[in-house]
Amino acid sequence: MPEMPEVETTRRDLEGRVVGRTIADVRVAPGAPQPQAPLTPEQLREAVAGRRIEDLDRRGKYLIMALSGGLFLILHRRMTGNLILREAGVPPERFLRGVLVLDDGTELRWEDQRKFGRWVLTDDLAGALRGLGPEPLAETWTSADLAATLAGRTAPIKAALLDQRRVAGLGNIYVDEALHAARIHPERPAGSLSEDEVRRLHAAIREVLEKAIRLQGSSARHHVGGLGQRGAMQEQWRVYDRTGEACYSCGTPIEKTRVAGRGTHLCPRCQPYATAGER
Repeated sequence: MPEMPEVETTRRDLEGRVVGRTIADVRVAPGAPQPQAPLTPEQLREAVAGRRIEDLDRRGKYLIMALSGGLFLILHRRMTGNLILREAGVPPERFLRGVLVLDDGTELRWEDQRKFGRWVLTDDLAGALRGLGPEPLAETWTSADLAATLAGRTAPIKAALLDQRRVAGLGNIYVDEALHAARIHPERPAGSLSEDEVRRLHAAIREVLEKAIRLQGSSARHHVGGLGQRGAMQEQWRVYDRTGEACYSCGTPIEKTRVAGRGTHLCPRCQPYATAGER
């Protein structure tokens, strides 16, 4: 699933190219499910055609297109969705599901192999995104905020970080990478982390996300950026999807387990299961 770095890569790719343009037409591929449901393609076209794209923003894993007249088109890529800017006449992508035709003839194409991605049209942005936690790269998000979020929680730290109400934008890849960088076992109870461990985790989350954005996200499977380019973060994974390979830090084979129902990768030597008081 595209996580925050992948969505932010797409936003940065497209922002300077589509903001100020007007949506001239909307086309949605036949078949169910369609990304704009429950709106019909005709209802979506009637609502957005002729509106100007005034801003392109991101919140967590959501890409937010602000339209003239106070409407917002929120796009969630889910498992396999990509939003790609193409010139008219370029052959369509294999799994093309929808197109926003812009007034300069270019096309914002929605490609989604598994059809789980969604478009939500709303005039209440705050209501649509209600419940999302803080942005992990915001200057205002501190290690004290993370500590307060985790305090008293008995759920595994991996589950707590995947909860979008706690921190927005983190997913399976970058939680595994951040926990390894912070030397924290993913099954540790979230509330058991020491003050030092929380500080390490806070720093690791930021460092991993910033690196992923610099490398334009992870493209091991479905993600491509807003211009169709592949990211390179998958070449820098230290534990994720490296089961049985040697840990770059200590040489111990990477293990895979399940935490909170998700495949989870860790180094058992770098990330021992022990609370601060047990070491």
